[in-house]
Amino acid sequence: MPRKNATNKKKDDPIIVIACEDESLASEKSSELIEQLLDPEQRTLGLLRCDGSQVTPQDVFDELRTLPLMSNKRVVLIKKAEKFISAYRELLEKYFDSPSPTGVLILSVNKWDSRTRLAKKLPSVGRLILVSQASGYKLTPKLSAYAKDAHGKRLGSSEAKFLIDLMGDKLLQLYTEIDKLALYAHERERITLEDIERLTGHNRLFNCFDVINSCLDGHIGKAVERLRTMFAEDKSSEYTAVGAFAYHFRRMFQAKTMLQDGVHINQVTKIFRVWRIKDSFFRSLQQLTLEKIGGYLQKLAATDYAIKTGQTSPRVALEKLVIEMASK
Repeated sequence: MPRKNATNKKKDDPIIVIACEDESLASEKSSELIEQLLDPEQRTLGLLRCDGSQVTPQDVFDELRTLPLMSNKRVVLIKKAEKFISAYRELLEKYFDSPSPTGVLILSVNKWDSRTRLAKKLPSVGRLILVSQASGYKLTPKLSAYAKDAHGKRLGSSEAKFLIDLMGDKLLQLYTEIDKLALYAHERERITLEDIERLTGHNRLFNCFDVINSCLDGHIGKAVERLRTMFAEDKSSEYTAVGAFAYHFRRMFQAKTMLQDGVHINQVTKIFRVWRIKDSFFRSLQQLTLEKIGGYLQKLAATDYAIKTGQTSPRVALEKLVIEMASK
């Protein structure tokens, strides 16, 4: 869920900045603010929604400085405001110095650089709202609720977690995938693990497993080639491959533990649904210790953090990791 704004200022601050990397969460917070600022009947004349790459400063500032009709304020929401801020920074700085007393400017951005003049001026004229991405246990019920509310489908926590493993934690992308899964499930009331595996995960899961097998066999060139082919064939895999690799290694860790505890191989096969890759799956388990699998999971977590914090690109990080795995 979004975090509450850092300051406790009144709701009609003349300038509000929403910083959020997830488009759907940013839109949700923007709608919440507009509901606070304007009644439904006031929005026709009192609200201007615009895209930062298309609107002009004249449109924005004229709207903000025009006396409102049928309300006590005018609201301008600029979505994806980075381009607008970059192109008209000096004009915005002047507006921050003297904002309209009857206007509210909402700037929605992915990130807000605290080192800029605008950022330093903001606390005296408005507020910054940081919206954090839901993750982990907070994200799974959000997906289940969306499946129910939007499509009348049941999506269990295990299924939601599996979807996150495959797709990553970008909410808008996950909602889009649930839309597809709901159509795929058709008249059935529940979206199953098998639905997700067949529609969302089939190619990605098996492509990742092929890369892992090549690494464990020590075939560096083959592993890198398969990874690059996977990126070429599935553009979104660049952002979800880390999750798919981690998904495989978590299953391998669990399966290895069960085998060591005496669970029969046929039962493990059934639990992890690896009939089509049974031979290669268990051959991989023979080559790996629990310590080694745990080490790979730690490396994947570090890789995921480096990608999300902008320290590296997904392709470079994953190629480096694959070469390291294959070399060992």
